[in-house]
Amino acid sequence: MTKKNQISVSLRGTNMPESPIRKLKPFADKAQAAGKKIYHLNIGQPDIETPPQMFDALKNYENKIVAYGPSQGLPEYQDALIKYYAKYNISLKRDDIIVTTGGSEAIIMGLTICLDPGDEIIVPEPFYANYNGFATAASVIIKPITTRLEDDWALPSPAAFEKLIGPKTRAIMICNPNNPTGKLYSKEDLSALAQLAQKHNLFLFGDEVYREFIYTQEKHTSLMHFPEIADRVIIMDSISKRYSACGSRIGAFISKNPQIMKAALCFAQARLCPPTIDQVMAIPTVDLDDKYFASMVAEYKARRDAVLAGLSSMEGVKYKTPLGAFYIIVKLPVDNAEKFVTWLLSDFEIDGETVMLAPANGFYNTKTLGHDEIRIAFVLNVAKTKKAMNIFAQGLKKYQSMH
Repeated sequence: MTKKNQISVSLRGTNMPESPIRKLKPFADKAQAAGKKIYHLNIGQPDIETPPQMFDALKNYENKIVAYGPSQGLPEYQDALIKYYAKYNISLKRDDIIVTTGGSEAIIMGLTICLDPGDEIIVPEPFYANYNGFATAASVIIKPITTRLEDDWALPSPAAFEKLIGPKTRAIMICNPNNPTGKLYSKEDLSALAQLAQKHNLFLFGDEVYREFIYTQEKHTSLMHFPEIADRVIIMDSISKRYSACGSRIGAFISKNPQIMKAALCFAQARLCPPTIDQVMAIPTVDLDDKYFASMVAEYKARRDAVLAGLSSMEGVKYKTPLGAFYIIVKLPVDNAEKFVTWLLSDFEIDGETVMLAPANGFYNTKTLGHDEIRIAFVLNVAKTKKAMNIFAQGLKKYQSMH
């Protein structure tokens, strides 16, 4: 075949970014093949056990056929979600909820339903890296608004947001609590965004996957707590993190706007239905008592504190204490964090063990930012976290001595 006649992929296919969290996996695989034990602080995969009620529901599943379910989700699971959100003063009905295949599908639905190709969405950066991939798939342009460690990752002023709003701007997206910074946005923060959405006729997307993960007395504020903007709010949610069930691909797309939900149902019908068995497993989670979340949050707080203790002993690192989610962005005294993270995997070990971290540049849309930063996910138990942080500290010291 001549070069002239070679077939090629689409622009979207060409521009689809690699996952910055997963792209270093070949280095981890090579390290493991060489016999190294790796402490994974690079990815949001908790080691807390999935609630046994989910496995009990699976064991008790008696249908002889795993059949298609309704496109909007099993009614029993929709009802369970209604009960769940009521605990957070969010009143919903079935027509407000479409069960999705993970939170990822909910985000893609929002982008494709509310924005046309070439439209723009404003997102505070650093942000969950896969937003870039979702936007590419939807042919949507992310306009980043930068938050900074020096400002404790605070949202920029409404005036700064307004400078980015143009004729193609259709939405603002907020992740609260935030992945990757751990920032918990206040009611006042979200009220300012609500006013912007009203003033400029924008959709407001809320990624609220980490709702329960808060390490302060402050309560979580949902975008659903602002009834004046109910027509333009979409909540994207997932059971992955709150029940340590990342492989159970169940999320939710939520809006009180009938026009949005009508379009979302058409998208849902096109992909037939969300996973039936996983929904069955998720139904009993609504009845987990407050002790479940209290003990889970206490455990994550202890892990966070172990990370902070480790960082406090490292010369030259900069960070802010995360008040939510289970991540922290750390600025390192190195020129290239990705090279350092790769070096930890390929050239460093202590007693046959090393640590894997996530370079933070992939969490930014602005290409010049994040190259001296990493994201740490505090998803390992306290003992493992302490060990991993010691390896990290010793590795950083040696790396600096070599550079």
